[in-house]
Amino acid sequence: MINKQVVARGLLGLARGMSSMKWPAFGYARARSLQDVWRLQSEHGDGARLIAGGQTLLATLAFRLSEPTVLIDITQVPELRGVSVEAGTLRIGALTRHAELGRDELIARHAPLLREAVPYIAHPAIRNRGTIGGSLAYADPAAELPACVVALGATLVLASAAGERRVRAEDFFTGLLETALRGGELITAVEVPIATAATRSTIAEVARRSGDYAMAGLAVHLSLGSNGQVAAPRLVYFGVGNGPVLAKAAGAALAGRRLGAESIAAVQAALAGDLDPPSDLHGPPEMKRHLARVLTGRALSRFLPATEVAA
Repeated sequence: MINKQVVARGLLGLARGMSSMKWPAFGYARARSLQDVWRLQSEHGDGARLIAGGQTLLATLAFRLSEPTVLIDITQVPELRGVSVEAGTLRIGALTRHAELGRDELIARHAPLLREAVPYIAHPAIRNRGTIGGSLAYADPAAELPACVVALGATLVLASAAGERRVRAEDFFTGLLETALRGGELITAVEVPIATAATRSTIAEVARRSGDYAMAGLAVHLSLGSNGQVAAPRLVYFGVGNGPVLAKAAGAALAGRRLGAESIAAVQAALAGDLDPPSDLHGPPEMKRHLARVLTGRALSRFLPATEVAA
């Protein structure tokens, strides 16, 4: 069976290295509002493609993996911009760039997991151009942001000419490079429940080199009581499946227990029922499972008192 992830990454990597490749001929239009987007999509039909950061699309154009008739530039659409707190929810516009996630004070206060994830994302040049909406829409299974929004229990706001709808992040990613986006839809914003005093979150990953795709990674979000008891744990693994993997058995093994060496070991053991990683360019399934167990120990140990970690 063909591994679509391996093929897609191999071709994208080749495309990035082939500066002599020529893009297909296409038109260009800049949208100034969502209404402009709907109008341009109606005019150009299936041949229209949206472009914002372009960090994936431009590579696919170079290798003719994508041949649109027109690119619709959405970078000037005001409805897709901004970070705000509304009714106890942090709303992040889809055009928010990765670098902006790392320096925005509202994100640092209310969703620090996103800020912590930014240094793991590729390289500064890509972080300065890539957007959260683009990363989520592309849905690379080894990307950090899809796992983070699932861990945070976020909701994605999707819009089209027919109207707006909301989809839970854990329901948005449907398969390898596949999402719940319908034809003509785009992500307008990400809505995240704001953090509380009991909230704890972290991210950990293993990559061959800084900026490479993760061989395996983990985003964690939970609440920690004063006695060390864990509530509502969400452990989401990336780079080990066809998308972000919410480890429900592992979460159940941790919920209601005091965080410590024994409960962490129980979580690691429970992963056997959560993860079924495919072989890929990095190695076989058992290597992926091993990395997931190691990352679980590292990530959860960060929430332990210093005396227990030393012990």
